[in-house]
Amino acid sequence: MLHRLTLQNDRLLAQVVPDIGGGLARLDWLGGAEPVPLLRALPEDFASTPLPGQLACFPLLPWSNRMAPTGFEFGGVHHVPAPNRAGEPCPIHGDGWQQAWTPAAHDGTSLTLTLDRADARPFSYSATLRYTLAGESLVVELSVRNAGAVALPFGIGLHPWMPDPQGAFLQAGATGVWLSGPDKLPLGREPVPDYWRFERLRSLPWDGVDHAFEGWNGAARIAWPRRGVSLQVQADMDYFILYVPPGRDFFCFEPVDHPVNAHNLPGYPGLTVLAPGATLERRCVFRGSAL
Repeated sequence: MLHRLTLQNDRLLAQVVPDIGGGLARLDWLGGAEPVPLLRALPEDFASTPLPGQLACFPLLPWSNRMAPTGFEFGGVHHVPAPNRAGEPCPIHGDGWQQAWTPAAHDGTSLTLTLDRADARPFSYSATLRYTLAGESLVVELSVRNAGAVALPFGIGLHPWMPDPQGAFLQAGATGVWLSGPDKLPLGREPVPDYWRFERLRSLPWDGVDHAFEGWNGAARIAWPRRGVSLQVQADMDYFILYVPPGRDFFCFEPVDHPVNAHNLPGYPGLTVLAPGATLERRCVFRGSAL
């Protein structure tokens, strides 16, 4: 049976599955007559072991999204992380999402998980993931420490999965978009076209999108008028990835440190070079409310 740890107050219910990437199985708004999912929920009667991509959210570290199959060069050394998802030639999302995390502390409204990847290569690290309910908010704090012998560029992100894309409206400003090619790696940075501008609340693109946006101020809002709820996202990150696959029953708004394949872009945009023993920390708040 899947091991779920529950956090609950009078406004939110969260379930965490430490063994599946330390991810969230659900985040529900409890402020109305019935619970309403703010993130896509894993059913309670899910019979088999879920993949991380079937959860409500999972952490991304020590980088997010895809890296070129040829790896990257840093400090005169070429590093080639192995592909880590079936049918995908690119290594993707680091490897924290594929590990079992260890509960270190748990009470009714907070949970701390840890992960030791000191034996991993090329990124050797340890990490801490903390979930805390505070009123109408779920606070997610994620940190990664370079446990290796050399400095490397690290990045952090979160991968939430939202329900009901047809009924959703998004508000999230950006100054540029990294357009991806058929291999899902970036071709270049462009100004955000009008049909992907979300400075004001607007519906999601019906024909889909799967790109990284930069120049984000760290604040976003998703509203579902038909469902009567909204979700505010606040993160200390400068990029988001918007993934809206046409015809599906979910979409993803992912707060991240850097664009796709940043390890191979000039200047390593958004990445943080961590010396041995140094730590990178990020915080993201998901706040539910009634419409």
